[in-house]
Amino acid sequence: MTASLPHSKADEADSPSRVRRVRHEIKKRELSVVAAESITPNMRRITLAGDSLEDFISASFDDHIKLFFPGEGEAPAMRDYTPRAFSNAERRLVIEFAQHGDGPAASWSAAAQPGDTLTIGGPRGSFIIPTDYDWHLLAGDETALPAIARRLEELPAGTRAIVLLQVAPADRRPLASQADVMLHWVDSDAALLDAARALTLPAGEGYAWCAGEAQTMAAMRQILVEEKGHDRHAIRAAAYWKRGTAHHHENLG
Repeated sequence: MTASLPHSKADEADSPSRVRRVRHEIKKRELSVVAAESITPNMRRITLAGDSLEDFISASFDDHIKLFFPGEGEAPAMRDYTPRAFSNAERRLVIEFAQHGDGPAASWSAAAQPGDTLTIGGPRGSFIIPTDYDWHLLAGDETALPAIARRLEELPAGTRAIVLLQVAPADRRPLASQADVMLHWVDSDAALLDAARALTLPAGEGYAWCAGEAQTMAAMRQILVEEKGHDRHAIRAAAYWKRGTAHHHENLG
């Protein structure tokens, strides 16, 4: 599902890599759950709907929207999640939730059913990575799986993609793509980093994107830039969570 990009303002290029940022008007939307399913033992797919999605914008596969969950006090608990898919015409938005821990997002998504409501905000902006690089490296853990799955669906035929995914065997699933995909599943942080070290990066202009646990992603970036010599302007590394911290999101460069 795709959408046009109305009401967005392009900024200057982020780097010589042709990546660009766009900013969007921030808007809160009150949505209703229309479908909830467990697509693997530890991943829930929630489909939300509402007329306010008519002008929803998500221009990049790793956009983040703010989800507002009921908290114990007056203030809601807020978490960042990737729009997995959306349709302006159908007024629908799909979000996938990894079911680990007992935080507000995992608890809400585990119990969600049609008729429930959820408030979302954003995305604030998009970091648009062109699809016409000679190759793409996508790496991360289960929290990055929705973004990686969306990106693979966006890549055109003839594109080369290398994917490193740390996901439990029970939660591994086919990932659709027209691209030529080399997919490696691994079981641990250490195995993910070892897989990166074992890579021979292809020739040509490539872009690396990685997201997951903070310390692991910092190490991943170091491996790719300092050990492999990958262009520091052609990588985006993000901490989607941090071990021992309840709520963490950070861009690592």
